[in-house]
Amino acid sequence: MDPVVPDHKKEEEEIEHAPPSSHRPSVSLSKNISGLIPNPLDGIPRATLLANVDEFAREHNMTDIQPLLRKGALVAQDPAGFETMDELEPEERTALREEVTRKWKQPWALYFTVITCSIGAAVQGWDQTGSNGANLSFPQEFGIPDTPKGVPNAERNSWLIGLVNAAPYISSAFLGCWVSDPLNYFIGRRGTIFVSAIFCLFPVIGSGVSQNWQQLFITRLLLGIGMGCKASTVPIFAAENVPANIRGGLVMCWQMWTAFGIFLGFSANLAVYQVGKIAWRLQFGSAFIPAVPLLIGIFFCPESPRWYIKKGRYEKAYKSLRRLRNTPLQAARDLYYIHAVLIEESNISAKTGNYFTRFTELFTIPRVRRATLASWTVMIAQQMCGINIIAFYSSTIFINAGASQRTALLASFGFGLVNFVFAWPAIWTIDTYGRRTLLLFTFPQMAWTLLAAGFCFYIPEGNPAHLGLIAMFVFLFAAFYSPGEGPVPYTYSAEVFPLSHREVGAFGFYAGLNVTAFVLIFLFVPETKQRTLEELDYIFAVPTRTHMRYQLFVALPWWFKRYILMNKKATKKPLYNFEGRHAEDAYEYVRKQPVAPAEKTE
Repeated sequence: MDPVVPDHKKEEEEIEHAPPSSHRPSVSLSKNISGLIPNPLDGIPRATLLANVDEFAREHNMTDIQPLLRKGALVAQDPAGFETMDELEPEERTALREEVTRKWKQPWALYFTVITCSIGAAVQGWDQTGSNGANLSFPQEFGIPDTPKGVPNAERNSWLIGLVNAAPYISSAFLGCWVSDPLNYFIGRRGTIFVSAIFCLFPVIGSGVSQNWQQLFITRLLLGIGMGCKASTVPIFAAENVPANIRGGLVMCWQMWTAFGIFLGFSANLAVYQVGKIAWRLQFGSAFIPAVPLLIGIFFCPESPRWYIKKGRYEKAYKSLRRLRNTPLQAARDLYYIHAVLIEESNISAKTGNYFTRFTELFTIPRVRRATLASWTVMIAQQMCGINIIAFYSSTIFINAGASQRTALLASFGFGLVNFVFAWPAIWTIDTYGRRTLLLFTFPQMAWTLLAAGFCFYIPEGNPAHLGLIAMFVFLFAAFYSPGEGPVPYTYSAEVFPLSHREVGAFGFYAGLNVTAFVLIFLFVPETKQRTLEELDYIFAVPTRTHMRYQLFVALPWWFKRYILMNKKATKKPLYNFEGRHAEDAYEYVRKQPVAPAEKTE
């Protein structure tokens, strides 16, 4: 009779003889026609998975946390099954359950990182609105006025003023955004943000002491380098540090606090407009204020764990995740899951090459090309919607509508306030309704509000309704813009558009562009809510034609039946079919469970 072998002994023997390989059929990341979104650990036999974990721990000198990595890998493989895992302690199950029931309970280091990123966003907003009020006085100081009518060289001066206003975005588009890639590659996310903060501090002070428009132009070009690097890095830094289930809400802080920075910029413009000839200098220079805490605060943030992993520094990645997650188990789970997905990514991309190789891969690798198309669509839509013209020229718009300087600055202040206040709802709605839904809802609203504002210029200036209605529709535009596309115009130069006597055409033009943006978003922008950054690889592997066909022939007819014909029984076949069990399954599982008393721990 054979002796009885204990279960744990059998498991150790299975692991010892199991090959460290997944044996799982992978879904093509270059052409994911089926729309399957697989968990990279799903389907791997338990013994093989644990053997892989053991090899991983030995390879990266992490044997001291090997038991923790094992548990983390099991949870990552079956996120919804943690309640029945005997390996987990009661407090560990409680922590996993609270990822759904108390999803905003996060470590202080995570919130500090988000706060620092929010300061970076406020710098961005304040930088772009300082010129709004300064436009009313610095042209006279430097001898390039474009008003009143009949002033010599008015048209040339108007272009020079526009050039100065656009300077940060010219250098951001042609230099700042491009140098962010090598900076991120060599010195990491934190280092890049520190460098950008330097360029957002000293050039701003320089703009306040400029002696001619050429000097002002150069200082604003230097400012654009910092704005481009920061805007290209801060949202990524935040996204890589934040858990998937709240990523949308917390990364949304970039948009919300950019709006807050815009509001602060308008407030500063209004506060100093009566101090005399130096008013424009203070309006430009005051943006240095939030750059100082950004410069200091970034040193106290943990580096992106995904950046560490890409560099092969797994021990540092784990230490970073320990600061960003509530328990060691959650840190170990995320570490191994990211590692598993990076192995999958190696199937579609050769080992990371130089800068130009990575740039060409934006267009040569199908999965990356689709992500490029989607992000390009969203960003170009932002520039098309007309927000930059209002952010830079709102005071000038209201002056042309017949307002006094004080009234124009007050109206701009109101625009900034509405822009900030209406950014708050998106913290909750972005992970509830999704990115696409918010964009597809708000773009048509922005179109009609701009069109209405343009038509209001036909009302005689002597009529009190003239200025009031223009301001009202501009405020409504901001109210729809903030929770949708968001106040983050950071990759493209500001529009230089002479508004005098052309307001109707300008607003009508941007109204039409909002409709165009709506169509582009509907066709080319996949939904990403509550998906990990790694799962997005499979979402963007779905061919663009498949996505377009689904939206036109499945989603659109369903929407018409459900919301126009009010057919509550209308059904919609999902585009993405999730293979295996994912984190979202766990969220749904826990969310539907009855509330129970907290487990007692011994």
